[in-house]
Amino acid sequence: MLKPTTSGPLIAAQGLCRIYSLGSTQVIGVKDVDLQIPAGELVVLKGNSGSGKSTLLALLAGLDRPTQGRLTVAGQDLQKATARELNRYRRDVVGMVFQSFNLLPALQVIENVCLPALLAGRDYEKVRDQALEWMAWLNLDHRLDHYPSQLSGGEMQRTAIARSLINKPSIILADEPTGNLDSRNGRIVMDLLAELNHSLGTTVIIATHSDLADPHATLRLCLRDGTVSETGSWDE
Repeated sequence: MLKPTTSGPLIAAQGLCRIYSLGSTQVIGVKDVDLQIPAGELVVLKGNSGSGKSTLLALLAGLDRPTQGRLTVAGQDLQKATARELNRYRRDVVGMVFQSFNLLPALQVIENVCLPALLAGRDYEKVRDQALEWMAWLNLDHRLDHYPSQLSGGEMQRTAIARSLINKPSIILADEPTGNLDSRNGRIVMDLLAELNHSLGTTVIIATHSDLADPHATLRLCLRDGTVSETGSWDE
């Protein structure tokens, strides 16, 4: 299993760029990003729509590759990684939480939570036991046999969080995790992500327009037009 193997920063980017070609037009996703994020931080990533937040998360998740520059996460050079190495990285190192939940409608809640670990070839009984523990912690143990369409928005996002944790990732990447939730459920979800960070030491990176994560942030990262405009302690 890929886990942090060095004493340096968990995430390090140097001159990181992602540029998309649309016909003869080049669109900048992120440009000349330099950053270092130690393990155990709760990072709040802010910026206007189109500023590059989702692009940066996709690069950190190994879902996209840099156009140029260097990006190293948990000792893995994501620019040079093979397809097989990226698959292992996405399976073992990062867990994703999306605004749209991305639950499979034909699977029950417990099946959605277990799926990433089962696809990784882990033992079903052990995976199910672990899923039950996460679901009890997230107050979902009464929803095991329900389908996503039978859940509230908050319950769907908590199911997505349980799914992101099933392979015990070092990093949770959350892309607008409260975007489809009311303020009460949004606060619950942000508090849960903060608890993961504080209690388990999981590195959490939240891209958001919301201020709900601000009280929990240990590090801020602001993007403007694809460029990091500010980093540092939240209370600086």
